[in-house]
Amino acid sequence: MSFQFEVLKRDATSGARLGRLATPHGAIETPAFMPVGTAATVKGITQDELEKLHVGLLLANTYHLYLRPGHELIARMGGLHQFMAWRGGILTDSGGYQVFSLAKLRKVTDEGVRFRSHLDGSEHLLTPEKAVEIQRALGSDIAMVLDECIEYPATAERARAAVERTTAWARRSREAIAASDGGGTNPGQVFFAIVQGSTYEDLRRESAEQLVALDFPGYAIGGLAVGEPHELTCEVSARAAALLPAERPRYLMGVGRPEQLADYVRGGVDMMDCVMPTRNARNGCLFTRNGPMNIANAQYADDPRPVEEGCECPTCRRYSRAYLRHLYQANEILAAILNSTHNLYFYLGIMRTIRARLREGKTIEGVATPD
Repeated sequence: MSFQFEVLKRDATSGARLGRLATPHGAIETPAFMPVGTAATVKGITQDELEKLHVGLLLANTYHLYLRPGHELIARMGGLHQFMAWRGGILTDSGGYQVFSLAKLRKVTDEGVRFRSHLDGSEHLLTPEKAVEIQRALGSDIAMVLDECIEYPATAERARAAVERTTAWARRSREAIAASDGGGTNPGQVFFAIVQGSTYEDLRRESAEQLVALDFPGYAIGGLAVGEPHELTCEVSARAAALLPAERPRYLMGVGRPEQLADYVRGGVDMMDCVMPTRNARNGCLFTRNGPMNIANAQYADDPRPVEEGCECPTCRRYSRAYLRHLYQANEILAAILNSTHNLYFYLGIMRTIRARLREGKTIEGVATPD
């Protein structure tokens, strides 16, 4: 199966759209939420369980896999799908955000990003060409070109420089992609470009126009969810999405909380990812229709009920709050597994509800929990 994207239905009152995204490793319905599997694993969840949760597309990270175990090793193993025994689709981030987060360990120039590994202090240079090389070896279905992600707030001058560099790097990436066409471990792999511009409308427009002119198969909206208010994230992402080709998929990177997902969809976003479901689960935070639950609270010590009455996830069908609290208090590995299963089921359920409502022509405004 080759890469294809089709918009099946548009919401009459917002920018929301229902779609179908086909990848070499299967098709998914959009809008879709992607669980984060940074180091070729969604923490606390086996691939079998991800399949049972109907995950069709997950995210892995170029920066982390480059440093450990190394893209050459993964290529020798047949690519990332083979290495991690995953049958579904994979999207890889270029590593730009991870390098951005290493403020004290990196230096950004027009050539690329020179950084020191957070693992052993070794020095590396990540260029647009290197990001393409690594992701060709990984063989993800959707790969990202290298961009410059900047902090919030940022001055207009700082944001403009990042836009110019991101566009220049996208041009170099385009050349590297063409030169390596047919190589790597996944001949059907495609690359998305990433729109930058901080919260400046004119710079977002310039970035989008420049990248659209380079004709990528899809586009991401980056540089958001880095500290700005949710309302501003929605405003900026919706305006950026409206500047992108209607027939191409739009990916908003690194969002969001359960009650925020429908807002991004209404802004015209087709794909999202966030570490929150699994990270919060490992810290004892479980998402429910009545709001977040801190399973460590003493009130759950002898509570025989499931996390959520009526929830059909494997955790709620079998285990009590009392048992989950015991596991968490005892620092048992099973706590992270069961909590993560519930939280992912909750997030994926919200997206199923959103898609169902779009299919039926109903509003998605205010959707914050699964139906």
